[in-house]
Amino acid sequence: MSELIPLGTWVDQSVHYLLDHDSHGFDMVGRGIESLAALVEHGLQIVPMWALMAFFIAFGLWRVGWRFALFTTLSLLLIYATGFWDQTVITLGLTLSSTLISLLFGIPLGIWTAKNKHVALVVRPILDLMQTMPAFVYLIPAAMLFGLGRVPGILSTVIFAMPPAVRLTSLGIRHVNREIVEAGQAFGCTPWQLLYKVQFPNALPSIMQGVNQTIMMALSMVIIASMVGAGGLGNDVLASIQRLDIGLGFESGLSVVLLAIILDRITESFGRMPGAATAPRFKGLRSVMRMRGGAQEPVTQS
Repeated sequence: MSELIPLGTWVDQSVHYLLDHDSHGFDMVGRGIESLAALVEHGLQIVPMWALMAFFIAFGLWRVGWRFALFTTLSLLLIYATGFWDQTVITLGLTLSSTLISLLFGIPLGIWTAKNKHVALVVRPILDLMQTMPAFVYLIPAAMLFGLGRVPGILSTVIFAMPPAVRLTSLGIRHVNREIVEAGQAFGCTPWQLLYKVQFPNALPSIMQGVNQTIMMALSMVIIASMVGAGGLGNDVLASIQRLDIGLGFESGLSVVLLAIILDRITESFGRMPGAATAPRFKGLRSVMRMRGGAQEPVTQS
């Protein structure tokens, strides 16, 4: 069957063109990402096992409660007892590196799309493409441009995981109560002060939901990225498929699930603002008043 539009050929030629004419630039990007990933991974690996466990248990106790802290304790002990602790730490490092890059670009882009409707019109279909394209497709150009290893795995993960951060940041900024924004403008806020003192604090629950979803999508993609040599638990999952080893697949998959639950519950807790049910409307306004040194009280509506 002949192609009326050889779109695949055009994309393939574009990737080869980039590879032939700008390989030095890709090498620089690859070295930067590799340095970040190595720093995060080695930083986690030098922490003693008991200290890393204690950190997650204490954090879960503080943010969620004692039941979750007990669940975290049993989960981490199970991961250690089954022999997947080292792979889990590597997977955690890859997830954190990918999430950090995704948020570094995703949150500012989300703010920009909330502020500029023309940017939103351009970015929205791109985000749709990033979210709906099969995850395996991202591995092909990433491996061609950066070779095998952590770098293509992290880059493909960033592309796959960044859309929730952009969308939910934009949604949170756009849905801040207009009365609060007008009050900030009335107090003489500059656009930057209005953003960081009024809009951003009130949009924080939505932004944190974006962070939560980004971490979850990054974790799922990091497992797939083992196909290009990213490492971690994905290697064990891939090996279990190749060998048809159901035991290895269950153990490594269970470690992924337990790590995902721990990260999900902890990050989700930051999206619940204390006291939000009682006085959500004046969070940013009080900040503006403190910033301006004013003594005025906001006028509540009946």
